[in-house]
Amino acid sequence: MERILVIGGARALGAAVARRAAKDGYEVVVGARDLAAADVLAGEIGATAVRVDLQDESTIAAAAERLRDGIDHIVTTGSAPHDVRATELDRDELLAAFTAKVVGPMLVAKHFAPVLRPTGSMVLFSGVVGWRPGPGSLVKGVTNGAVEYVARHLAADLAPVRVNAVSPGVVDSGAWDRLGEKKAALLSKSADGTFVERHGEADDVVDAVMWLLRAGFVSGETIHVEGGARHKST
Repeated sequence: MERILVIGGARALGAAVARRAAKDGYEVVVGARDLAAADVLAGEIGATAVRVDLQDESTIAAAAERLRDGIDHIVTTGSAPHDVRATELDRDELLAAFTAKVVGPMLVAKHFAPVLRPTGSMVLFSGVVGWRPGPGSLVKGVTNGAVEYVARHLAADLAPVRVNAVSPGVVDSGAWDRLGEKKAALLSKSADGTFVERHGEADDVVDAVMWLLRAGFVSGETIHVEGGARHKST
């Protein structure tokens, strides 16, 4: 049985990946900053939980030590949004955003490289805003865009372990529930901005992740799961 660590696996898309991986017969380890939440999900799906905080390298090192008997795949969905204009940037929040998307996954590679099996893989998470600049999305856009290069260069550095990225569009993953009644309008606008005339569902992204785990001849790539939104003029 292959073992997969899902970082950010206690909520939203990370939890959806963890649930599908468990259903597909993987040995799942749910990694999250909130260990209590990870424990709850792990109990539901027959997985184990480990604390992984991408802002704290010591937790990454400790998780790698705990899983030192070997791991096949790592999926990291962590993020720390800082959605402000350039004049409103906060240095600490800016660094946290880069750590979650760029620095953190590189430190995961640092500590897990010795325990990743050579036939295994890493899947990073980017996002469509990296290719669709707009006011207020400076930090999210740059960090998401950088993930493409992290995947490409880590693929060379960790070979033969494969490294790829998934770049979702607007997806109804639960992350937008905080908008309340405004959520429907956001999803409708997103649907209008795609070729397929619908917004994304969590399963769309999970399908891409699970395919990449098995795609043994794909490495260094970013898979865009956004209905063609990058190519449609606004």
